[in-house]
Amino acid sequence: MKIHEYQAKKIFRRFGIPIPDDRLAMTPDEVKQAAKDLGGGLVVVKAQVLVGGRGKAGGVKLAEDPNDARDKAEAILGMNLKGLTVKKVLVSPAVDILSELYVGIVQDRAGQRATLMVSAAGGVDIEEVARTAPEKIVKFGINPRLGLRPFEARQVAFKVADGKVALKIASILVQLWEAYDDVDASLAEVNPLVITPDNEVWAIDAKINLDDNGLFRQKELAAWRDPEESEPEENEAREAGLSFVKLEGNVGCLVNGAGLAMATMDLVQHYGGAPANFLDIGGSSNPDKVVKALDIITRDKNVKAILFNIFGGITRCDDVARGIIEAKKKTDLGLPVVVRLVGTNEEEARVLLAGTDLVPAETMDEAVQKAIKLAGGAA
Repeated sequence: MKIHEYQAKKIFRRFGIPIPDDRLAMTPDEVKQAAKDLGGGLVVVKAQVLVGGRGKAGGVKLAEDPNDARDKAEAILGMNLKGLTVKKVLVSPAVDILSELYVGIVQDRAGQRATLMVSAAGGVDIEEVARTAPEKIVKFGINPRLGLRPFEARQVAFKVADGKVALKIASILVQLWEAYDDVDASLAEVNPLVITPDNEVWAIDAKINLDDNGLFRQKELAAWRDPEESEPEENEAREAGLSFVKLEGNVGCLVNGAGLAMATMDLVQHYGGAPANFLDIGGSSNPDKVVKALDIITRDKNVKAILFNIFGGITRCDDVARGIIEAKKKTDLGLPVVVRLVGTNEEEARVLLAGTDLVPAETMDEAVQKAIKLAGGAA
């Protein structure tokens, strides 16, 4: 789950990370007042949308005074920024910058631990730095039991700065880890972390991605989710207990299990097709859940065929087959449906499907190829 910059800064402040004062505003007049409240001098007006590259897209502007801030806000509010409409901006006092750093913590699944990354090449996309100059990124694997200890943070900080500035950076690194760990984040970063001419260190940007698997512990933060930043169907699916992501293809996929769902999409691509979605219905054979899944998928006018790929372990295949049949009775699909059921009681499931117009398949490859053909062939 992504959260906005102003929300991430609220978390960072809680852990003592130095962040300039700011104001959230939703109208040009509110921006003008915010600029006055912040001293009436030079301010930065930043679009609050959940996309990267806001500055390059025109969503971040420097304003000289409150009136200029209002004018800049008029240009930003309402603009389409990478498919999202800007409805709010963050107003912050401009900071005199001597140098910029990137600091971030990301989950390294291969290393099975969080990894701290620090680079003196701040203020630009860290992905570009990693691609063109990986030697400029200092990486440190954080022990999941011990966390980031102060002496480790100092060792990292002194690789990108000197003296008291390095000590200030080290303190921020520890605070960043504490924030990351406390809110069950999958990513926490500051880009840029700036050093001023008088050797102050400020976090003038903030980004946090929360691990969805930890949201049951983060009730307050879960409520911060911005429904307008997601497809309506994705929000509906989440409320129904489904994992759904809309894609651009024409083969609608309903699968039980995230790993199998990913493998199914890969196989659709392998055979020249294009998946219309990622949809994990979990282990449920509940017809109502299947009906909701079908309703969500069939709203996509690009979908020309539907593929059920179910592996029945604890969930019996015959129960799933009955759920699919009942769901189809409740939903007028008007689309061909391919069903592959493998696992417990799969023979009984095939007998049930034989009396319907559902298209059976014994193997995953067969099911994918049939779905692609029924959707109109390979892309």
